[in-house]
Formats: sequence, structure tokens, C-alpha cells
Amino acid sequence: MESLQATKQRFEIIGNDAGLNRAIEKAMQVAPTDISVLVTGESGVGKESIPKIIHSLSHRKHGKYIAVNCGAIPEGTIDSELFGHEKGAFTGATQTRSGYFEEADGGTIFLDEVGELPLTTQVRLLRVLENGEFIKVGSSKVQKTNVRIVAATNVNMFEAIKKEKFREDLYYRLSTIEIHLPPLRERKGDIHLLFRKFASDFALKYKMPSIRLDEAAVNTLVKYRWSGNIRQLRNVAEQISVLEQNRSIDAQTLAEYLPEAGSNLPAVVENKKSESDFSNEREILYKILFDMKSDLNDLKKLTLELMQSGNSADLKDEHEGLINKIYGQSKEQEAYEEEFDEQMEILQLGNESNKTPTEPVNTAPDPYDFAEEIEEEETLSLQEKEIELIRKSLERHDGKRKAAAEELGISERTLYRKIKQYKL
Repeated sequence: MESLQATKQRFEIIGNDAGLNRAIEKAMQVAPTDISVLVTGESGVGKESIPKIIHSLSHRKHGKYIAVNCGAIPEGTIDSELFGHEKGAFTGATQTRSGYFEEADGGTIFLDEVGELPLTTQVRLLRVLENGEFIKVGSSKVQKTNVRIVAATNVNMFEAIKKEKFREDLYYRLSTIEIHLPPLRERKGDIHLLFRKFASDFALKYKMPSIRLDEAAVNTLVKYRWSGNIRQLRNVAEQISVLEQNRSIDAQTLAEYLPEAGSNLPAVVENKKSESDFSNEREILYKILFDMKSDLNDLKKLTLELMQSGNSADLKDEHEGLINKIYGQSKEQEAYEEEFDEQMEILQLGNESNKTPTEPVNTAPDPYDFAEEIEEEETLSLQEKEIELIRKSLERHDGKRKAAAEELGISERTLYRKIKQYKL
């Protein structure tokens, strides 16, 4: 077995932290076996290096090494990506396809962000871990594969198990050996080493002198929290290498590239929204959709009754609540009502023209209660009195139909029909 230092040089791992060294040593010790390994640690700590070490030092080193980012594959296609599918298994499956587990037979699969796997896929993965068997999507044939599985996650697996987002039995199958990589803030002695390595790399890449930090800048660099870990440190080194003309960097200049704690920093935060919250939101949306469907069905029924009977006034009064719910109470309601009444008058005329002479036609006026207010001459006809009362009521209420209708003791729609009839 090669030495720890040789392995670090081979995979370009910088640092002498005890936690880092312990993680690499565990990877080297477990590599010759076929034991499943789970690599844990925050995002940006370099977890992808561990499975490469394990594969290259194992007896599978001549087989395929496939790295799969489980969080980047849509839930609907991840089973097909991992296990393959048969022709016609789903829309777009125009030919049979081999999955990663079939392709990596005899080699190693690295499942990055394994905590993001859907529960249905977790069941399939558990079967592969237990007996090496899997079934393609759309097939009933059981196939065998001989792969080494190394997984990685930045998720708190015990919290995920508690929230039923990750299967407990799968966790224990994956974590036969667990290798933890410490965050950069716990490797303070390695921070300046890594920065110098990145600065040297970017100097070669961009063909310019390498940047150097003074003593105060080094202290600032080491004391910073580095929430984004090695990935963030590398980005800062690249920014300074490209943007700064002066290749000697002091603490003040460096501080301009280090965001204040809690501002502009991508940070892993606990998701406060629980599953029950999402469930409640779905229930509310479903209820709204069902209510809308019910309203539309009621409106279809009302329209059919109006077309069959032609008695638009009574039906409109009876279903006033439904019509208000559909069309609202805004000023735009007048336009809806006007169009509605015009269509109903056309239907009424059509129905009346189809009636036989023997059919009685109801021509009785609405029972208005205006007897106490009538002070006109007795020679006026009932229609003239009605017109005069409506006009006076509208004038008293500044043309507000609703108030005038309440005063006259009739519905607002009946008043609107009268206004149109008498051209007021």
C-alpha cells in the first residue's frame, strides 16, 4: 500500500490537518475490500476525492468509475438513469437503454448527494446493496450487477431519517464505513497552504505573477469562517488574482473580497417549512379547484335552465349569489349584466314567438309598494307613474341603482331592466 503522502500528492490533496489525514487513511484501508462507504461533510470540503482514492486502490481499479450527482437528476427519470429502461417503458423510450449500474458492472459507482434520492429509488438501491439485483424500468427480468457503491452527502442523515425522507435500513447499508471530512474552518493550518496553491495555479493559468498575502492578511484569511469551504476559498483566490493590479495583498484589500458573516454568502439553512405545511397548501389548492369546478357546473346548469324556460328575471334573482360569485361586484359587473340581459331578452322573444295562441302569457306588473309616495295626477297611467317614480328615485340617489332599487322594493336587476325598457 502506498504511503499517505504519496496518495495526497497523487490526488492533489493539500493539507496536514489530523482530521483530513484520518479520513484519507480510512479510505486507503477500506479500498481493498468491497464494503460500502458513506462520505459525509459540508458542501465544498472535497468529498469527491475519497471515492477516487478508494477506486484507484481497489482491485476494481481497471473497471469503470462512474460518478452520479443524484441531486441533479429529475425525480421522474432517476430510476431510468440508474437502472436503465426497456423500449416503450414510457413516453420517449424509443430504445432499450442500459443504466449506470449495468454499465459499471465490475467497477465503482459514486452516488453524490445520495440524501436527495426519492424514496422509491431508495428501495431499488437497497436491493442492489443486499444482493446485487435490479430490474430495468418497464421490465420484469431480474438482472445482476457487481459494483462497489460509495455514497456522499452533506445532509444530516439522522434528521432525514426522523423526517422519513431517507430509509433507515438503507442508511445502515451505505454507512458500513463512514468517512467524515472536516470543514475548512476546523483546518486553520491548511487555509493559507490552500490559498497559496490556488494563487499559484491561477498565476500559471492567466500568465501573471502570483499574488502574496502580508502577515495581517494571512491572519484575516485564517480567522474567516469560510462557510463555502474550499470552493469559496478557491473563488476568492481567483477573484483577487484577476482583479488586483498590486500582487501584494494587505488585510484591507483581502477584506473587500470576504463578505460579512450572514450577507451574500450561500449558506445551508434549516428548511423551516415542514411537510405538513406543504400538505396544507396542497389541500387549499385542491379545495379552490374543486370549488371552481362546482361553480362552473352550476353556471352551466343555470344557463341551460335559462335557455329552456326563458324566464331570465326570476332565475337571475334566484341565482344572484352564484352570478355575483362568478362575475364579482366590481364596476365591470354592469357590462356582464348588460350582455347577460340582452342575451336573455333574445331568448325570451324567441320562446314567446314559439308559444301557441292558447298559452297564457303572464303580463302582470311587479308588485311595487309605492302607493304612499305617489303624488301625481290620477290621470297618469300606471306606466307613467312607474317611470316617474324610478326617475325620482335615481335622482335622489345620484344614479346609484342599488340604493334606488332598495327604496323601490325591487331587485337591482329588475330596476336595470326597467331602465333599459323605458330608456331612462
